[in-house]
Formats: sequence, C-alpha cells, structure tokens
Amino acid sequence: MDNATLGSIRIVVGREDDGSWWADIESMPGVMAYGASREPAISAVRALAFRVAADCIDHGEEVPAAFAKVFSVA
Repeated sequence: MDNATLGSIRIVVGREDDGSWWADIESMPGVMAYGASREPAISAVRALAFRVAADCIDHGEEVPAAFAKVFSVA
C-alpha cells in the first residue's frame, strides 16, 4: 500500500491479489474506486470525490470535511 495526495486530501492506494488496484479516500466514507492499474484507480476516486461533493452542494447538504479548504468564498 502507498499514498498519493490531491492537495490536502489523502488517497490511499493498494493492489488486490487479482492484480486490480484500488484507491480510497479514508476521510470520505464510501469514496473508493478500482482500476486496472494504479493511475486509473486514483483518477476514478478523485472523480468520485468531486461527484460526492457536488451532490452535497446540489442538495443543500454540508460538503464533506475533506473539501473544507478546497472551496473558499472571498
């Protein structure tokens, strides 16, 4: 298992026994994605994290804490 970062949002990456890769944002429960290789798994989990944040915004819900510093109002 190793780590990649997207700003302050930590992404944990690992590999399954079957060779597939997974990426997980532990600070956002349920935000996990798989890929055939490491980079597609990371890309997929990044996209999912943004979709989750966008869905919260669309529904007037609190944005996940992992995005607290991503969005700022001037």
